[in-house]
Amino acid sequence: MRNFLISLIFLTTLTATATLQAQDLLIKNARIHTLSSAGILEASDLLIRNGKLSKIGKQLQAGNDTRTIDAKGRNVTPGLFGGLSTIGLNEISLEDSTVDQSLDFKQMRPEFNVNYAYNPASSLIAINRIEGVLYVVLSPSTKGSIFEGQGSPVVLDGRSFPHGVNASFISLGSAGKGDSGGSRAAQYMLLEQAFSEVTSGGDQNGPFQLLTQARNNPYVFNVNRASDILRALEFIKANNLNGVISGAAEAWMVAAQLKSAGVPVIIDPLANLPASFDSLGSRLENAAILNAAGVAVIFSAGGAHNIRKIRQAAGNAVANGMPYAAAMAAITAVPAQVFAYAGGKLETGAVANLVIWDGDPLEVSSAADAVIIKGVITPMVSRQSLLRDRYLSPKGDMPRAYQKP
Repeated sequence: MRNFLISLIFLTTLTATATLQAQDLLIKNARIHTLSSAGILEASDLLIRNGKLSKIGKQLQAGNDTRTIDAKGRNVTPGLFGGLSTIGLNEISLEDSTVDQSLDFKQMRPEFNVNYAYNPASSLIAINRIEGVLYVVLSPSTKGSIFEGQGSPVVLDGRSFPHGVNASFISLGSAGKGDSGGSRAAQYMLLEQAFSEVTSGGDQNGPFQLLTQARNNPYVFNVNRASDILRALEFIKANNLNGVISGAAEAWMVAAQLKSAGVPVIIDPLANLPASFDSLGSRLENAAILNAAGVAVIFSAGGAHNIRKIRQAAGNAVANGMPYAAAMAAITAVPAQVFAYAGGKLETGAVANLVIWDGDPLEVSSAADAVIIKGVITPMVSRQSLLRDRYLSPKGDMPRAYQKP
C-alpha cells in the first residue's frame, strides 16, 4: 500500500509540473469494471497510449519508457457521471454574481444555453473530480417558462468547455404550474403551440420567436407524478422526440410503459419521501423496479457542490434491490449513451478517463487513489485539500492565517 501511494504521488507530481500531455501508461493487476459485455476483469492490465485505451488483458507488456502502476487488485472504473448539474455555473448560491444557470425572462426562450456561462476554473470542479466524478450534463432553469433551456455534457478536467449535443430541458407537473398559468393542463397547450410554430416556420422574426435545437437531440422532461409521466410519453411519441424523463419519483408505477416507449429515466435513488403532492409515491426501490422492467436508468442528485455523493446514491440503490452492475452503469455507461459523450466504458479504443479506487467504488468509506483523464494522471488537489494542509500545519511564530502553505 505504501509503495503504491508513493508511486502515485511521484507520478502525480511529474504530471503537475509537466505539460498536460498524455503519455503511455500501464496499469497492472487491476480489477477492471469495463461496463461493457466483458463485465469485470480480475487481475488484468490496461495499456494507455495517446490518451486512449490501447489494450486490455492479462500480462501486458510495454516499453521501458512506459510508466507503470501496480494496482495490486484495486478496482478501476470509468470516470463517474455526476448527473444533471450546475457545477461551473453556480459557485456560491447566495452570491448572485456567481450564479448563471437561471434565466428570469417572462417569455419562452428555449434557446437559452448555459454552456456559454460555464467556468472550467470553478473551485467546485477539483473538489468533485478528485472523488472520481469526471462528467456532468449542465442543467439550466428558467423563471417564467416551462422551457428551461439547454445544456451539454462536459468533462471535469478543469480546462474543457461543454461539447457535444445540447439537451433541452422542459419542466412539467406542479413544478411548472407557476409558469403555465396555474394549471398543468396549460403546459401541453404551450408545448403543442411551441412545437407547431417551429415545425410550421411560424413567427421566427418577431420579438417572441421560438428557437429550438435539432429534433434528434435529447429532450429532458422534468416530471414526477405517474399520470404526468404518461402524458409526457404521449407527447414524446407524437412528436418523435428523443425523450428522457427526469425526477420521475413515481416512475416505478409506470415502468412497463416507460420500457415500451424506450425512454430512459433519471432519478435520485435517495428520494424516498414526498417533496410535493407529485411525488407521494416516492420509494427507495424505484431504481430496482425500473431496472427489472428493462428501463434504462441514470442517477442524478442535482446541484453543484456535492455531486461526488453520486456513489452513495448508487450504493443505496444496490442496498434496495438494484443489481450492482446496473447501478454502476447508471453512473457510467448509460448516461454516456443517452447524452452521447465519449466515456462510460473501459474498452479498446475508448478515451482513457478512469479512476483507481482504494476499495469498492460504491462504498462511502472508499476513496479515489488516482484519477486519470485522457491518459494524464490528475493532481489530487482541491481548494479543500489546500486549506486542510494549511491549517493542519504545525503552529509557528505567527498565527496560521499568516503562514504560507
